[in-house]
Amino acid sequence: MGGPAWLTGIFAAASLAVAVYCAGRLIAARRWRRPTELDTDGAHVVMGVAMAGMLVSGLRTLPSAMWEVVFAAGAAWFGYRMLRARRQCRHGARPSPWRSSHPLPHLVECAAMVFMFLILPAAAVGTARGGMTMTAAESRFSFLTLPLAVFLFGYVVWLGDRVALHAPALATAGDTRPAIGSGPGLAAPRSYLAPRCAAICKITMGITMGYMLILML
Repeated sequence: MGGPAWLTGIFAAASLAVAVYCAGRLIAARRWRRPTELDTDGAHVVMGVAMAGMLVSGLRTLPSAMWEVVFAAGAAWFGYRMLRARRQCRHGARPSPWRSSHPLPHLVECAAMVFMFLILPAAAVGTARGGMTMTAAESRFSFLTLPLAVFLFGYVVWLGDRVALHAPALATAGDTRPAIGSGPGLAAPRSYLAPRCAAICKITMGITMGYMLILML
């Protein structure tokens, strides 16, 4: 993928850092029984590894076809979660603190990953020749690049505003296990695991993915 080598390296390192941190969140959430968006953290683990490989060829892991299957499955999951969240909202049900509270952006992220892996081989060939060239079939879908980037940057701005105002979901009522030292029948809601750090991870992934899409214009 094109762009200044130093900037591409920074984004690749940031992607891997998010992947490692989110893997740690999954372990910490299980050990400390603190709610976190398991599906979002899991998606960011694989997304961070995949994006680093797209940015720096030496960091590539799985073949593109396998990544396409992984992120297509991720898009299907977040699409299902979005439909389920709408049904829960209509019925007044409380959403689970262990699942993404805003699945749409992650659905778009997974779809963007599938899109980039489909387009990347042609783009990489074009870069090697000194310009971005695509086959006729691939260029037919290139109009999606800018809307995807605009959506992701808009999502980043929205998240940044939320982080500046307050930490999202500081406490949840979904975990009603008694706390140590509490009497029988007394519930101790567990606070969300590092909400600001979770939001910063989402911002980092959104900016990095938006940058990658801009490179493909």
